[in-house]
Amino acid sequence: MANRWTNTLSQSDVTPEAAFLNRRQLIAGAAAGFGLAGVAGVSNAQEALTPNSWEDITQYNNFYEFGTGKTDPAEYAGALTTTPWTVEIDGMVKNPGKYDIDDIKAAMTIEERIYRFRCVEAWSMVVPWNGFELADLLEVAGVQEGAKYVAFETLYRPEEMPGQRFQSLDWPYVEGLRLDEAMNPLTLMATGIYGKDLPNQNGAPLRLVVPWKYGFKSIKSIVKITITDKEPPTSWNKANAREYGFYSNVNPNVSHPRWSQASERMIGGGLFAKRVPTLMFNGYEDEVASMYEGMDLSKQI
Repeated sequence: MANRWTNTLSQSDVTPEAAFLNRRQLIAGAAAGFGLAGVAGVSNAQEALTPNSWEDITQYNNFYEFGTGKTDPAEYAGALTTTPWTVEIDGMVKNPGKYDIDDIKAAMTIEERIYRFRCVEAWSMVVPWNGFELADLLEVAGVQEGAKYVAFETLYRPEEMPGQRFQSLDWPYVEGLRLDEAMNPLTLMATGIYGKDLPNQNGAPLRLVVPWKYGFKSIKSIVKITITDKEPPTSWNKANAREYGFYSNVNPNVSHPRWSQASERMIGGGLFAKRVPTLMFNGYEDEVASMYEGMDLSKQI
C-alpha cells in the first residue's frame, strides 16, 4: 500500500459508540464500532471537529445531475441505480480494466476521516466520511512512469439523473487532480458517511473527497478514472474559466469574482448560522502547502 496518513490522535481520543450514534459531543477521534480502521479527522491545529448532523449533510448539497437547488439531490436522487457498479481505470496504468465496486471496497482499508468541507459558495460543514485513500487504489492500478494527472468522470444517465436533461453543465461531469495531489494521504475515495453507505444524493456509491479544495472538486458517483500526462478538463473550468481554475484550492485571500472567500457560513446554525474566517487550504495547510511551493496562488487558482 501507499504511504499511510499519520494519525495525530491517540486511544484517549476515541469516541464512545453511543456518543457517535447520538451525534452528541462528537470529537475528532476514531469511531468505535462499524468495523472501521479507526483513523479520524485531522487539522493543523488538532482541534476537535464536531460533524454536522446526518440531516445537514444529506439534505443540503450540490449535485447538479439532480437539479440546481440545494434540496434537489435529496428529492430526486432516489431514482439512481447504484447496483451493479463498476469503475473503469484506464490510461497510463499497468492494470487497466473495469473494477467492481464491491471488489474495490473489499480490497481497501476503510477508515473514518472527519474532514472540513468548504463549498466555493462560501458555506461549510464538517463531515465524518468513511473511505480509503485514493493512493491505494492507484497503487492497485499500477501508475506508469511519466504520468502526471488523474482524471475522473461521473455517471451519465439522464433517465435517472434529471438534471442531466438540461445544459446547466457539459455532461458528464469531469474533474481532475495533479498526481501528487491524488497521492496525498488526505485524498479520500469516500464510500460512506457516519458508518453507513453513501446516500445517492452525496455521490453513491463512490466519490472523491479532497478536503483542502472547494467542494466541486470532490466529484461524485465516479465511473471512470484515467491516468494521463496531460492536464485534464474540468467541468466548472469549462463552464467559466475566469471563475473556476483547475486547482480550486481554498484560499481566503483570493475572492471569487462575485463574492469574498474570506469567511464562510457554517451549515447547521439555522437563521443565526455564524460566519467564521476561512482557513488557508481549509485548515490543512501543514499537510498540503508544500505541494504548491513556487506557485502564484493568486493566479494559479
